[in-house]
Amino acid sequence: MSPRIPLSYAQRRMWFHQQVAGPGPTYNVPLVLRLTGPLDPAALEDAVADVVARHESLRTVFPDVDGEPTQHILDSTVSRPALHQRQVTSTERAAVLRQEARHAFDLATDAPIRATLLHTRPDEHILLILIHHIATDDWSSTPLTRQLSEAYTARLAGTAPDWEPLPVQYADYAVWQRDVLGDEHDPDSEMAAHLAYWKSDLAGTPELLSLPVDRTRPPVASGHGHRVPFGWDEETQARLVALARETGTTVFMTVQAAVAALLTRLGAGTDIPLGAAFSGRTDESLDDLIGFFTNTLVLRTDTSGNPTFRQLVLRTRETNLSAHAHQDFPFDRLVDALKPTRSLSHHPLFQVMLAYQNAGRNQLSLPGLEVSVEEVDTGVAKFDLALVFSECDPASAADGRSGMEGSLHYSTDLFEESSARTMTERLVRLVRCAAADPDRPVPSIDLLSAEERTRLLTEWNDIDSHLAALWAAHTPSETAPGSTRRPPRTEPKVTS
Repeated sequence: MSPRIPLSYAQRRMWFHQQVAGPGPTYNVPLVLRLTGPLDPAALEDAVADVVARHESLRTVFPDVDGEPTQHILDSTVSRPALHQRQVTSTERAAVLRQEARHAFDLATDAPIRATLLHTRPDEHILLILIHHIATDDWSSTPLTRQLSEAYTARLAGTAPDWEPLPVQYADYAVWQRDVLGDEHDPDSEMAAHLAYWKSDLAGTPELLSLPVDRTRPPVASGHGHRVPFGWDEETQARLVALARETGTTVFMTVQAAVAALLTRLGAGTDIPLGAAFSGRTDESLDDLIGFFTNTLVLRTDTSGNPTFRQLVLRTRETNLSAHAHQDFPFDRLVDALKPTRSLSHHPLFQVMLAYQNAGRNQLSLPGLEVSVEEVDTGVAKFDLALVFSECDPASAADGRSGMEGSLHYSTDLFEESSARTMTERLVRLVRCAAADPDRPVPSIDLLSAEERTRLLTEWNDIDSHLAALWAAHTPSETAPGSTRRPPRTEPKVTS
């Protein structure tokens, strides 16, 4: 009998989620590519099969053996994926794509990858590569797109891709991870040292942020969500880059500071825990591997004391560097160790997630085809709020300009679309102002639009007119008495 292969800590978290919630789209990772030009579907299907054969992670199932999950790697000849092809009209495309992206993988029996090709016109196609998160992460998209390009090019020429064998496979990493980190109950182990740090760093962290929700939090989160896009211009992005250089930080840290500042201004307090994914690829032998290596860290941001934006960025630097040094401690083990109040209504330890993508990701080059990356809204929400930032690539922009594109993914259990959109508008205002004047105190930054300010100072403050209207509605035959003007109302959901 072959030895059982343990799951990595990250995989075990995904497996446990499916045991609780059942198969569903929550942890699907879609890559959507628009292909324009003459396409060879047979060569594309062979190319997808080549990538799956190369990476054991894409042909691994996770059966329950005596109450414990194990990795079972399928033979590449048996698990060859089909390319599911459909002819759709331009009006059907969005709905069909969303439906396909919500495919539910059964991790015990299904290989965690599915490829779908939608034909919209003879020279236009939409390729969806859908992978369950248990087998991939955001950083895996780089080797995936590069190797798919190489395989398709070879198959068009009538040959198989000429690849050197991978130095390691994901199962090797899973075994290595447990061997190196050791047991957290062993005081001399790496796990014990990491755990001691996190227990100290997260002591007293609020279990649930006070967010400006529109609805009462349900006892069980539905997992339903939507997203709204946002972004800022090249000049603002250049100023953030300059500020990061001046402070010895990264652009991600400046964005983290801005999000923390916004949440404080929206009433979440001054102790802001945010979730962030770190790549987990601590060895170069893992760079070309497709798999789930990322670990989620809790980054605690202190916004108290009327700091300037520059000071707040420096605080995030200190926090992040310390967290990065202890990034190997698995998030699921951290939750078990800290024992926050367990609830099906919200995510433990943090409810707002940040993700940051550098320019030049997901670049796919297929001979004879124009390729562009598209987004698909799968209608799910893992967190109350998740902000995804992506640097615009000057090479792919028509005018060569760059800036920042973002999307706010929000739980529809809690937020209306209008509220989510207002949040993004206020974040962009805060970023633009802070980037232009980083030595200005954050609480003094104006988050209101001109329209909101007019409404606050004129419409909402016109007490006499409101009282007269109410009096007329109730006593239309009498003259309304004079009224005493009151102090202006405070704009809701924005605090100093």
